[in-house]
Amino acid sequence: MAWRSLVLLPFLLATVSGNTAPIFNMTIVYVPEDLQLGHFAFQLVAYDLDNDPLTYQIGGTDAFYFSVDSNSGRVTLRNSLDREVQARLTITAIVSDGVNDPVSRKITIIVEDRNDNAPVFQNLPYVATVSENTTSDSIIYTVYAVDIDTGNASKVSYSIEEVTPDNMKNLQLFYILPNGNVVLNGSLDYTKNTFYQIKILAKDGGGWLNNAWIVQNSSTYLSVIIEDVPNLDPRFLNEPYSGSVPENCDLGTSVLTVTAIDQDTGVNDKIFYIITTANVPFVINNTTGTITVSEPLDREQLPSEEVLLEVMAREEHRDIHGNVAQTSTLVTITVTDVNDNKPQFYNCSLSSCNFSASPQNNFTGSIIEHSSTRLPVSNLNIAAHDPDKGINGSFELSLQGPNANAFTVFPTMIAGTGEVQILVQNSSLVDYEISHVMVVQIIANDTGNPTDCCSTATVTIDLIDSNDHIPEFPQSTYSLSVMENSPNGTIISPNITAYDPDSGVLGQITYQLLPETILTTFMVNATTGALLVYDGSLLDRETRSIYYANLQAKDGGNQVGTTVLEITVLDANDNAPIIIGSYFISVDEGQNVSTQIQAIDNDEPDSPNSKLGFKILEGPYSNNFTINANTGEMHSNEPLDCEALEDELGQMVVTVMVYDHGEPPLNTTVNVTITVGDLNDNIPVFLNQSYEFSVFESSPGRSCMARLVGPAVALSQCPLLTQCLSPTAGSFVGEVNATDADRTEINSRISFQLQRGSGSSNFLIRSSRLGPGNYSGQLSVDPDVYLDYDTLQLKFFTLTVLAENTAADNPGDKANVSVIVHILDVNDESPTILPGSLQDVSVAENGTQQGVIHTLNAFDPDTNHSLVFEQLAVTCFKGDSSAEDVCWDWFVLAPNGSVLVNSLDIDYEVCDRVLLTLRVEDLFTEMGSRYSQNETLRIIIIDVNDNTPVFEAITETFVVVPEAAPVDLQVATVKATDADSGLGGTITFSIIRVVLVEDNGVTRPFENLFRMSTTLDKGTYIGSIQVASNLDESLKGQYQVTVEAKDGEEPVHRAQTVLNIFTVDQSYRVQLQFLSTVEEVQSNSEIIKLTLTSVTKTAVYVVAIRSIEDTRDTRADAKTVMEVYFVYSNGTALDINDLRILIQSDPVGLAELMKLGLAVIGPGEVTKPTKEIELIGIIAGLAAFLLIFILIVTLVLVLTTRSYKRKLNAMKALKVATTFNPATAQQGAGIPGTNQYNAEGANPMLNHPLDPSHDLGFHEDSISVTSMNSLDENTVNAPADDNFEVEQVKMQPTDPTDKEVLVAALNLKEPTKIAYLNTTFTTTDL
Repeated sequence: MAWRSLVLLPFLLATVSGNTAPIFNMTIVYVPEDLQLGHFAFQLVAYDLDNDPLTYQIGGTDAFYFSVDSNSGRVTLRNSLDREVQARLTITAIVSDGVNDPVSRKITIIVEDRNDNAPVFQNLPYVATVSENTTSDSIIYTVYAVDIDTGNASKVSYSIEEVTPDNMKNLQLFYILPNGNVVLNGSLDYTKNTFYQIKILAKDGGGWLNNAWIVQNSSTYLSVIIEDVPNLDPRFLNEPYSGSVPENCDLGTSVLTVTAIDQDTGVNDKIFYIITTANVPFVINNTTGTITVSEPLDREQLPSEEVLLEVMAREEHRDIHGNVAQTSTLVTITVTDVNDNKPQFYNCSLSSCNFSASPQNNFTGSIIEHSSTRLPVSNLNIAAHDPDKGINGSFELSLQGPNANAFTVFPTMIAGTGEVQILVQNSSLVDYEISHVMVVQIIANDTGNPTDCCSTATVTIDLIDSNDHIPEFPQSTYSLSVMENSPNGTIISPNITAYDPDSGVLGQITYQLLPETILTTFMVNATTGALLVYDGSLLDRETRSIYYANLQAKDGGNQVGTTVLEITVLDANDNAPIIIGSYFISVDEGQNVSTQIQAIDNDEPDSPNSKLGFKILEGPYSNNFTINANTGEMHSNEPLDCEALEDELGQMVVTVMVYDHGEPPLNTTVNVTITVGDLNDNIPVFLNQSYEFSVFESSPGRSCMARLVGPAVALSQCPLLTQCLSPTAGSFVGEVNATDADRTEINSRISFQLQRGSGSSNFLIRSSRLGPGNYSGQLSVDPDVYLDYDTLQLKFFTLTVLAENTAADNPGDKANVSVIVHILDVNDESPTILPGSLQDVSVAENGTQQGVIHTLNAFDPDTNHSLVFEQLAVTCFKGDSSAEDVCWDWFVLAPNGSVLVNSLDIDYEVCDRVLLTLRVEDLFTEMGSRYSQNETLRIIIIDVNDNTPVFEAITETFVVVPEAAPVDLQVATVKATDADSGLGGTITFSIIRVVLVEDNGVTRPFENLFRMSTTLDKGTYIGSIQVASNLDESLKGQYQVTVEAKDGEEPVHRAQTVLNIFTVDQSYRVQLQFLSTVEEVQSNSEIIKLTLTSVTKTAVYVVAIRSIEDTRDTRADAKTVMEVYFVYSNGTALDINDLRILIQSDPVGLAELMKLGLAVIGPGEVTKPTKEIELIGIIAGLAAFLLIFILIVTLVLVLTTRSYKRKLNAMKALKVATTFNPATAQQGAGIPGTNQYNAEGANPMLNHPLDPSHDLGFHEDSISVTSMNSLDENTVNAPADDNFEVEQVKMQPTDPTDKEVLVAALNLKEPTKIAYLNTTFTTTDL
């Protein structure tokens, strides 16, 4: 009882002292920092033992944050809290009871953190300079953001939102680590991107704010500047390179210039050039790349007239890998021919001549006397050669000397190289008897080289004597022809025969072709005299157009006759035209250009193969020129304009093709380069027809520039930040731009000035050069002028700006443009959203509507406004309930007020109404509120039939007894739902197919056997399958019924399910014979069915009750037959044998059925019950009743014994308890189901520890051991988590004597420290 004394102590003290002062029982409270103004913060709690009315006050430096209700002590928030500013507040709480002095106490208020701060990036701005060779996974920068919240809300994580330039590859080029390290995730290339801008998002770990879980974030940009490094080789421009130079040019002649650049444009290293090809007559300037002639050129001594040079460009410094950065290109230089060589003679056949050997001047040959005219001198190999090219290599041949009249030379004209023959011209002069030897001189004359034109060769001809009888040819000369390049074996003439009058062997003629040198090209059939081509590769008309040969006919006596063969080589088009000279033309612009392209063709003169045509090939400047197709004369179509050329050097390159008319035609091309010089022939031109600018009236420096003509805009909405300048004296108004198309700097210089006029004195203009021929004029307000919008009669000025070309040779050319300068006022009105545009909007679900579904309209009275719509919140509803945030991304409000569908997942079934909270902002507002009031747009979601009916699972087994199944009987049901609304959610059931699956597996289809009816119950559609026609009771098996559910709106959705309906055939029909009449059986039919159901646990189907007419013994025979089916819920049925076993195993049921008149189960004779059977039934009933009675009596006795023993044990415990001191009581809760508390051995009645030596006899039997911690049936310390409703139990002993004994014992108990034994109270009193 000590604790009762402690509780009463304050009351005793108060009684002694009189009225007591209030007592505070609080020192610290917690208030969240996001608490709204006026909301409850905490409760001041004080106690007054006198129950005097209390009044409350607060004070202290931090009291201004709160207000207190003086009567209730309820404290509310008066000023906003911020934990990051002050995390701990201290106030003085004062309470008064109106009697005693006020009581005060300092209370500490802990401001609880809320996630009201976003991460803040430190040390901005972020700029990183990164070398392009930085390796992947390198840290290029570290960003750092701080969130001043606490806990999870202060943990900052980083992510990269976007990378500019914006593409997927760049977005993956960087990633950021949790500590803010930005890491390179690939390789950099300065040539592709020199700058990246990375948008970095910092977000905290999230926290509560205004009763919602909020994640705060902020973003910033990291500018990554790529630093170029020398990692690329130089590159040549304008490849391939080719040029030409005449062979007699002076040393130092410039041929062409090659140009290479450093591909590392950010490094731009110096380039040096060298020629790596050895032993060439050219050098290159190592800095400019100009190739010049370094040695005398002789085209004939060069291996080829085209000299191929390898030029290498090398950077001054090594690359980052320590390697030399270099590249090479090929330069083709053509050494053009000059006629500087005379023809020479060589002793060789044309096919094997070595013209590098020394020429010869003396030759020896032979010929038979009196040889026919045009017969060549044999054993003579003379080749003439002029190493010059083309027309420079052409020369004439002639004969001189004492015997020149007897012979002639062939050919008389050779181009370059040719074989020379001496032909008989006057055979009568070739007479062995007159002279054995004849001498002629061959003169080769180069008519194009007058200084060193000629060479002479002396030919000594030995004459051969002839016989008298020689074979004779019908013709002395045969003129034949063959196409050049003919294949070997080509027949030139099938036979050329000679006649010899001799007979026999002397008349047999053998043919031979002479001279032997001709045999390298032609051959003759020795028998037939047929002439054929031996080596067609030697047939080149341009080298030799006619061959002369002797066809020798030798008889058997070696007498020889000859004839002359003149073989003309026909021309084939196998030589392309040859361009003569090169074509470089310089002309001032404004002039026309004319030139003539010269070319030759070595094919047969005056033939299509050598007839030339000229054509300008398609190119950048091909339309500027025309060319005469026959003469090659080229003219410009109009005077040339340097400014029209894209080339900075003013060069035009036109490619001309020279072609012949042969088949196939051959061609050669040549470049004609025209350099056009610049003249000052253009006046300045303004880029725009007019300009319109604006400037604020009284704020120097606050201005915006609008290029072209457009509406004035406010300062805050300048389209480009660079167009809004900082306040300075003399406000910048705008910029005009003009260009001059002239090519050179002096001809394209522009100066701007203002033309005098109204308002021009208020402004100044300054000229500046932007680039070649591109100048700007910066227009500004005169610093000494103040523009006042209110005093200006006109709110704009119209100025004329002049642009003048200041070239020294042609000043005075001017252009002018109109400039309008508007004086702007200030934007200070708030916008409003028009109510008409806030009408409800309907949208069909499932994304069937796309794009803009509604357009909001707003109004702003300011003239210069820019309205932007902003979406503030999205609220989702389904019916009258919240749908949470399921619809947050379904719609998007564009800045122009367009409401667009943003999702294909709009679903009426989860949300049918969306509320968009929005407002409009005037971006140009400079004073006052820029926002409108918040408005709400309601979007109604329209249902679309997009859900298929869904069948509920079938858990029942359906059985039908055909004989007991009348029409309209319901034999089965199905249930289905459809999530759609309206007709789309209305379900209609129908039967698609009915198939009977017999026991042997055979299936039989049926029609019109069942029908469906549909009903609706609380949103679920129920389809009832009813019998539509009589069922055949002889069929065995089960019906498989396919049921279809379809909704009622297009597009119609369908679903199917299959039901199994088991049939019970006639083989399971059982006859029960009764002694009662039909009327009695019918009246007792329900009792009979109930008894049969109880005995068999089946569904009982009675199909017939009829009388029995034919009986053997009318006294004992059955009178009535009841035909019955016994069917289980799983579709199985009882036959007669099963039924007999079940009824006979249930004596009670059998007795009841016999009382109802049952005589026979199944067909057969009726057995009248005997007295023995009746006696057995009575005995069985009495035995069952006796057994039940004994069970009840036993249970009552057991329960009574247990109750009395519990009471006895309680009294024993009470008696022992009187011997214990209450001060030694153990504290703690009782342990259910035991006689112990949390101190082992504690007494369940008085909570005292028990002496183990005392045996109270509590455990005399097992019944009393179950629970001993209470006298109230184990309800005192029942576990709190049991699923029972535990009410406060009052101690109510079941027996009044128990109550009296317990009360008496408790009244005798005194709080004494001395233990004693109460001898007047023993258990025998019970």
